[in-house]
Amino acid sequence: MPVLPLDAPAQTARRAIWPAMLRGAACRCPNCGRGALFAGFLKVAARCSHCGEAFFHHRADDFPPYVTMVIVGHVVVFAMLELEMTLAPEPMVMMAIFVPMALLLGVALLRPVKGAIVSLQWALRMHGFGGDED
Repeated sequence: MPVLPLDAPAQTARRAIWPAMLRGAACRCPNCGRGALFAGFLKVAARCSHCGEAFFHHRADDFPPYVTMVIVGHVVVFAMLELEMTLAPEPMVMMAIFVPMALLLGVALLRPVKGAIVSLQWALRMHGFGGDED
């Protein structure tokens, strides 16, 4: 990615990806880090309440659930295999442990993952975040 000159317009200036994604994972505005990113559990706010950055044109769609499933799947399958190899519990014990674990992890991770993905789109100026319409 080419580095823009110092006199480049603010609209095309480079945005830091990792700080924006960390702010989004904390459910905060990727621009200022102070305003709320969400207006509901998974509903992204139209604008930041602190700096006024617009979020209404994000296109996270189905990507956050897929990323969440990959993370939860890797954690749960690793834990299941480890428990099976060390203790070999009964199948009902495995179900009693890992079904709630998968559900709780999925619900707990979905919002931070969606925040990080919306923030990634903001940092990369995708889907209208750069001032241009798709």
